[in-house]
Amino acid sequence: MKELTAYVIDGHDVQIRPAPAERRWMDSSNRRFAYRCLPLAIANTHGWEILCTAGFTASWDGRQSKDAITIKATAPYPPVQAISHFGEGVLTIHVPCLFQTDSGVDLYLTGPVNRPKDGIAALTGIIETDWSPYTFTMNWLFTRPHHEVRFEVGEPICHLFPVRRGQLEDLSPAVRKLSEHPELEREHRLWSASRSSFNADLNVPDSKATQDQWQKSYFRGVSPSGQSAPEGHRSRLRLRQFKTEP
Repeated sequence: MKELTAYVIDGHDVQIRPAPAERRWMDSSNRRFAYRCLPLAIANTHGWEILCTAGFTASWDGRQSKDAITIKATAPYPPVQAISHFGEGVLTIHVPCLFQTDSGVDLYLTGPVNRPKDGIAALTGIIETDWSPYTFTMNWLFTRPHHEVRFEVGEPICHLFPVRRGQLEDLSPAVRKLSEHPELEREHRLWSASRSSFNADLNVPDSKATQDQWQKSYFRGVSPSGQSAPEGHRSRLRLRQFKTEP
């Protein structure tokens, strides 16, 4: 089994969980329609989230110096891990642990997936965690000045998942005409015609389209011609929790 271990620095606490499928804005969508987008739903759960352990608010006055960011704890304990370290409107949050992965595997670190936050944007990094003895920080860039941003206890501050080093460099990208792949072109035309017909029928009372509300072929892993997707199609991810070793 592949390994992913978080070595927490003594005296500190790190809260990590498999990223959940739910998002507040998706819950609020009409009839929770946003969850019918399988690529979106899979991305929600594609990794683990590090959670905020001490609530705070932060604001930026627009200057590039380190003292341009003001951070205020919302409770006296535990201590806030956020600081202004780089300047340039970047809020830095310490993550007091070292991750270790199998040989040749990096860790992709980014903001909470599909969780937009007003006034600030998460930055992304990739770390060679199969050898590195260095901790990392999670950094957020303010997108406008004089706007107070709040991070609550238990709120995700980072999303992470392993990636195979060098995998992208092994790819040989190409752009070709769809007509060069007749089978794929045929499937696409079947889907396009079906999509057009379905959308038109949404305006017809009591039609099958108005009853179904959405086409489920991709979600079910079925091609427009009715063929099943290759083994491995996923409509849900089930990631393991980080175990606490005795």
